[in-house]
Amino acid sequence: MANELELYIKSYFGIVQPDELKTISSLFKLTTLKKGEFFLKTKSQSDKMSFIQSGHLRVFEITAEKEITQWISTKGYFVTDLSSFVFETPARWSIQALVDTELYTISREDYKRIGTLIPNWHHLEKLFIVQCFKIMEDRIFSHLSMTAEERYKLYFETNRELFNQVPLQYIASMLGMTPETFSRIRKKQVL
Repeated sequence: MANELELYIKSYFGIVQPDELKTISSLFKLTTLKKGEFFLKTKSQSDKMSFIQSGHLRVFEITAEKEITQWISTKGYFVTDLSSFVFETPARWSIQALVDTELYTISREDYKRIGTLIPNWHHLEKLFIVQCFKIMEDRIFSHLSMTAEERYKLYFETNRELFNQVPLQYIASMLGMTPETFSRIRKKQVL
C-alpha cells in the first residue's frame, strides 16, 4: 500500500510505475522544523525540496516597504524556491515554519540522481513543473479577475482551518490585501 508521500508524488508527477515510485520516495527523508525555524532564507541557495506531511510554511519576501507573503504551503504541497533549486541561484524567498512542521525532504543532489535511476523521469518532471505552473496561473488569474471579497471567499472556502492557525496578516498579504481591507471583508463574512 502506498504511503501519503507516494500518493502525492503520483498526483503531481502523473502515472508512475510502482518500482519507480518506491525509488523516488526512498530518496526523501522525514525531517521536522519547529515553529519559527527557517527552511530557507532569502539570498541563500535552495539545495532541497520538501513535501509537507503536516504543518504550514510561509513563503515570503521582505522589501523596503513591507513583507509580502507569496504563499502559505500546507499539507500536500511541495515547497522550495524553485528557481534557486533548479538554477542554483540565490533564493528570492524566505520560507519559515508557522507551526511545527513535518516534511519529506530531498536534496538537490538526490533529485538530480532520479534522472539516472528512472528512464522516464524527464517526462514525469515536466508534468510536475506544469502542475506547479498551473497552480501559479490559477492564483494570477484570481488576482486579475476577482474582487478582494471574491478572493477572500474562495480562499476561505478551501482553507478554512488556516484562518485559526496562522496570523491573518499573512493571509491578507497572500491575497493581495491590506490588513484593514482583509479585516473589513472578514467582518462582513461573519455577519
